[in-house]
Amino acid sequence: MLGINEIKTGKSIVIEGQPYVVIYHEHSKTGRAGAVLRTKIKNLATGAVLERTFQGADKLDEADMAKSKAQFLYREHDNFYFMDAESYEQFALSKEVLGDAAQYLLEGTEVTILNFNGNPINMELPIKMTLKVVEAPPGIKGNTATSGDKVVTVETGMKVTVPLFVKEGDQLIINTEKGEYVSRA
Repeated sequence: MLGINEIKTGKSIVIEGQPYVVIYHEHSKTGRAGAVLRTKIKNLATGAVLERTFQGADKLDEADMAKSKAQFLYREHDNFYFMDAESYEQFALSKEVLGDAAQYLLEGTEVTILNFNGNPINMELPIKMTLKVVEAPPGIKGNTATSGDKVVTVETGMKVTVPLFVKEGDQLIINTEKGEYVSRA
């Protein structure tokens, strides 16, 4: 059981039998009132984000999350199919569950799968991924006082803001947590 002082950003908890991850937390204590914890939590099974306030005496169960390696195979409509690296079993995760992470997936991408009670419920991407630019407008500098930016399309269809020198065919390193250009590969 976890007290409210042990609940931090990134911690996995169980509420009403569902696994959640804390994406924001703020401890607060005012005057005579007891301590409270304001949180934003994401349901790992459905992708829904909730705001929840916990009182000082509240206790929560920590989610027993197991991680395993898997490889992304293919997408069919709104389902993304993966293969477990150890058992070679195939399973699907929906686009709603994956959220923005779906726009980084290429066939063969190695990911970490989050398992709750033995079932795959979500995935984690590597922090940095290398993607190829498939569409880039010409870099025209013009009257800019600072370095200019432009928007390019990478092989997954995602749009990324990059410096003017990036051209079609370049390999880019993208930060998957922020969705930002890091450098050329």
